[in-house]
Amino acid sequence: MIVPRYYEDLSILHEGTMPARAYYIPASKRMDHLAEHREESDRIQFLNGNWKFRFFQSIYDVQEPFYEPGYDTSDFGEISVPGVWQMAGYDSHQYTNIRYPFPFDPPFVPQDNPCGAYVHTFDYVKNGQAPKAYLNFEGVDSCFYLWLNGTWIGYSQVSHATSEFDVTSALKEGENTIAVLVLKWCDGSYLEDQDKFRMSGIFRDVYLLKRPEHCIGDYRVETAVDGEKESGPRLRGNRAEIRLHISYIGKPAAAKVTIYDPQNRIAASGEAESGSISLEVSEPELWSAEHPVLYTLVIETGQEVITDHVGFRTIRIQDQVIYLNGQKVKFHGVNRHDSDPKTGFAISPEQVMKDLTMMRQHNFNAIRSSHYPNAPYFYELCDLYGFMVMNEADVEAHGPNMIYYKEDTDYNRFKGWNRRIADDPAWEDSILDRVRLMVQRDKNRPSILMWSMGNESAYGCNFEKALRWTKKFDPDRITQYESARYRNYDVTYDYSNLDLYSRMYPAFEEIEEYFKKDGSKPFLLVEYAHSMGNGPGDLEDYFQIIHSNDRMCGGFVWEWCDHAVYAGDGYGERYLYGGDHGEKIHDGNFCMDGLVYPNRTPHTGLLEYKNIHRPARVVSYDARNGELKLHNYLDFTDLKDYADIRYEVACDGVCVESGSIPACSVPPHGEASVVLDVSVPEAGRAYLKILYLLRGGSPLVPAGHLLGFDEILLENVDGRNQDALRCLFNGETAGCGLEVAETDCRVIIRGEEFVYTYNKRNGLFESIIYRGTEYLDRPMELNIWRAPTDNDMYIKEEWKKAHYHEAFARAYATVAGQSENEVVILTAMSVSAPTVQRILDIKGFWTVDKNGGIHGSMDAAKNGEFPVLPRFGLRLFLPERMDTVSYYGYGPMESYCDKHWAASHGRYTANVAELHEDYIRPQENGSHFDCDYVEVSGNQAGFAAISAPDCRFSFNASVYTQEELEKKAHNFELERSGSTVLCLDYALNGIGSNSCGPEVMEKYRFDETRFRFQFSLVPYVKEP
Repeated sequence: MIVPRYYEDLSILHEGTMPARAYYIPASKRMDHLAEHREESDRIQFLNGNWKFRFFQSIYDVQEPFYEPGYDTSDFGEISVPGVWQMAGYDSHQYTNIRYPFPFDPPFVPQDNPCGAYVHTFDYVKNGQAPKAYLNFEGVDSCFYLWLNGTWIGYSQVSHATSEFDVTSALKEGENTIAVLVLKWCDGSYLEDQDKFRMSGIFRDVYLLKRPEHCIGDYRVETAVDGEKESGPRLRGNRAEIRLHISYIGKPAAAKVTIYDPQNRIAASGEAESGSISLEVSEPELWSAEHPVLYTLVIETGQEVITDHVGFRTIRIQDQVIYLNGQKVKFHGVNRHDSDPKTGFAISPEQVMKDLTMMRQHNFNAIRSSHYPNAPYFYELCDLYGFMVMNEADVEAHGPNMIYYKEDTDYNRFKGWNRRIADDPAWEDSILDRVRLMVQRDKNRPSILMWSMGNESAYGCNFEKALRWTKKFDPDRITQYESARYRNYDVTYDYSNLDLYSRMYPAFEEIEEYFKKDGSKPFLLVEYAHSMGNGPGDLEDYFQIIHSNDRMCGGFVWEWCDHAVYAGDGYGERYLYGGDHGEKIHDGNFCMDGLVYPNRTPHTGLLEYKNIHRPARVVSYDARNGELKLHNYLDFTDLKDYADIRYEVACDGVCVESGSIPACSVPPHGEASVVLDVSVPEAGRAYLKILYLLRGGSPLVPAGHLLGFDEILLENVDGRNQDALRCLFNGETAGCGLEVAETDCRVIIRGEEFVYTYNKRNGLFESIIYRGTEYLDRPMELNIWRAPTDNDMYIKEEWKKAHYHEAFARAYATVAGQSENEVVILTAMSVSAPTVQRILDIKGFWTVDKNGGIHGSMDAAKNGEFPVLPRFGLRLFLPERMDTVSYYGYGPMESYCDKHWAASHGRYTANVAELHEDYIRPQENGSHFDCDYVEVSGNQAGFAAISAPDCRFSFNASVYTQEELEKKAHNFELERSGSTVLCLDYALNGIGSNSCGPEVMEKYRFDETRFRFQFSLVPYVKEP
């Protein structure tokens, strides 16, 4: 082996690296825009680009000293740096969530440890004013050995941390050659068991910093604000003190320190003596997510200038409530991984900005850097654009919870999980190193309000020490570590340095129980609303519980984006997940759990989040006197300074009145009323819609951007949808009455323009011929199944145990009666399935009028032995040419009983294919809740379904069957059915977030044991 076995030695984490320091980019002059354009500094030389590369399946295959000068690399390929080698076609992809993809045998890793040899030549010109050179790697997975011009430089690990080396003595004028050996696994991999694809390589920027002989090594900015007071739309302090502590490389250099206010006026200045300085700023504007006010810090040391930004703000916990700048705050946050389907976790500033822009436009104010520190400029962008950040150490040791236990109980698992790493002193240096690297690098960022010790690694002495060090070093920020609850229950641990009680995916009852029995710390949902596939379905309920108690400080939705590997060149948009790459150990599509698709197209769950977290809400509206009461959910901004408000009155989906509401002062967290007189239509479903639009705009959100809306039902004389009533009247038919023929198995009903065939064996129509056109491609079905969503992954096992997926209708007795204007059919029927007792008993009541209208009523009684139903309704296969869908209900996006807050009532029209929400793993999708009617048409033929006024249905129209959705593993595998599949549902079980969260809330479960489903079906032909 050509390198020492540092990669399996817990006593050697780094060799040859510089001490951890704050991130900054030096220059020869003041530069204000380095957060977004650090390449403009004249003291940075990026080494990014195409490097020579050779992949080895095993470290033992690396036999030649490829790092020596003159080594022949002609048989090497090329790879992009930054990048990961799996995305370049080397090795193979593997996605695991919590299991180690190798044996649990620390500190040892697989003997055939894959690795990559990187070689790159670059030119270097020595700067006379900055002759020293420091080589920075901002991210390498998992560890690396480094040579420059054949000289050994050092070794480092911790994938998501910066490793810096002084390479001055090894560097030469002109051409230089850098060589790096990167290993896929090292002992640190036991602490990097995060829920993600396992990718390897130099995945963040590589650059040289050119520095003077004597220069600043590190500095720390501390601020203290005295008092808070309102000043116009923003908050100010009475005064602020900024304390700057500087350490040097070489001899201390005289440092001139200047603070510029946001208008570029000097707010304070002075000379740093003995490595520290204290400056006072009068009436500073305070930083918050709503007003990310930054001051510019300029440190000049003769031949070098460091430009940074400072945000004045206070963060404290008082009476178990979090206060920012003296105001109670809520974290409306999201968990964000570095992830891209084409570049893996090699993420550019442009990709980061895309995420931040979308987050801001969808009303997020906080980000958790799950589960590792992001690139350092990410936090500068959060400073600049206003996001409150939880920065998380690169620590996750979830795997010990998944090893073999003879007595497989939670007690044994938690005890074993805790004992093997978290509470093993052998891992102390490794864990503390990762926490210190994070804190030291990012300590000067005002957007970071919380330090997280890591994720899902259990608790023990090593985390006690990490928390103790963090609190001593930085007592002002909040500490968080959700995994503190997983411990050896026989040992008493120290939690005094842990500020929050954090939980992942608790049931709502557990949250309430915590406040009743304990409540000693603020409660944070560090992960909640698992956004896998069609979901989450309980965001509104989380919003309500978060805002019902000041000690609930908010939460971070899991998670921002679906993780996937792009495989679409030549095939359109194709994405792969765990198990698609030949790997044996994987966790399937559990990585597809984001609010956006891999290409950043929003899921409907993101739209749901946006509207639920709108800046204001209507508390009440009294149409009699026009009083509209509003609540402002902003933390620091008066609503009149943030949003313009418009209103619309719609009746049966048609806007009949609209206008603007005069600016109304509603203080943060306060309420106020405004008068809004509108004309309420006498008949029809009438709604008042209040729309909030951004006033003035911001760097990430344009003026006029829709922030959200409220929808209020207006009471009137006749609240029935008048279009639905008209649908029921299909014109008078002159001529003969109805004819009925009956056989053992069928009832055949003939009118002047139609022939309907009713099957007495199942109690449903098998043929609907109207004006010579057959409207059913196959017989009508009773339907209680749905293609399981990702959030159905547990309940579907009960459903299948109950054989719901094999259920069918069966009739026992049918009586048909006739009058001049209608035929009435009564059927006793059931829903049954193989091997189990009856699931439902149903009394079916059908009426066919002489115009061809079919009116159905089903009284259903469910056997209480069975679990909740996925759905109940009719499924019809209409001709494929009938591909235009018009409806009145929640739209235009999909909607369900617990997931409809992004949608609003209206009249919508779409092609049937457009109603499909294309989840990467196919599943139930595209339903529309609370509908009065739906019409499906094509050419001249049309088919309408109309709800009873007090029994509005959901519908789903699709080119795919539920069987096809369930059978196929990827969306690109789906095959159209050849029909337009129309589902009319009395109800569907809620969506929820049970893929990694609590069960569907009781109020959203379809657990009725007795119900009545009423509807009308009307075929028609459009007049030319």
